[in-house]
Amino acid sequence: MYLVTMLGNLLIILAVTSDPHLHTPMYFFLTNLSLADISFISTTVPKMIVDIQTHSRVISYEGCLTQMSLIILFGCMDSMLLSVMAYDRFVAICHPLHYTIIMNPRTCCIFILLSFFVSLLDSQMHNVTVLQLTCFKDVEISSFFCDPSQLLNLGCSDTFMNNIVSYIIVAISGFLPTSGIFFSYYKILVSILKVPSSSGMYKAFATCGSHLTVVCLFYGTALGVYLSSAISLSPRKDAAASVVYTVVTPMLNPFIYSLRNKDIKKAMWRFLSRTISA
Repeated sequence: MYLVTMLGNLLIILAVTSDPHLHTPMYFFLTNLSLADISFISTTVPKMIVDIQTHSRVISYEGCLTQMSLIILFGCMDSMLLSVMAYDRFVAICHPLHYTIIMNPRTCCIFILLSFFVSLLDSQMHNVTVLQLTCFKDVEISSFFCDPSQLLNLGCSDTFMNNIVSYIIVAISGFLPTSGIFFSYYKILVSILKVPSSSGMYKAFATCGSHLTVVCLFYGTALGVYLSSAISLSPRKDAAASVVYTVVTPMLNPFIYSLRNKDIKKAMWRFLSRTISA
């Protein structure tokens, strides 16, 4: 699954960068999403594979904090990029005549940098919160990676304020992107309903179908992991839900975009044919 994820996302990156027809804001954001997915899955799965092969389940304190920071960084980056891509579709459908002016290269780069810095801030705030904990030594985590929520529960000091700060961080990092996505698709839906022809409505829906599928998959699995950890008392079920969120979702994203997008499929075939012929 890890190799499939790496190959699929790398193919999308290479196909987009090698095809001048795909040098547009939508595919620029898609390339960055693929990079974030590669980084996200690479923070957990290689370590898990090594642990399985060596029959060792030990991780150092510094390694655990580093892994937790990177998981939050790239997970939040995914969320922020999905929100930016929703805004891109909103501009393309609702303001098509001003699309190239609004979504110019400078604006696209600002969106990427803003997404990264918000994700970095979220990651470091989690780090600071976990560093406040005491008695954080020789503990067992019922997961295959350093889950932030589980780390907070392992502290033997008073973690009430740490939990409050953690909930605020999660609310901000989760509320902002989802609000942006809901607002963009609300405006898109209102705009599409005004289209008189059914073919025009279908074309408008088709332009954001892949993105909407990825959004539902990303937030659906994230919500599933949260509900599973809140309701289930079985560590095995929690770990299984985490696998879906951290491994399956990044693996499926390239398939969703390549199978539902003719431009991506054509670019991939052109890239593969050039590579084989060379």
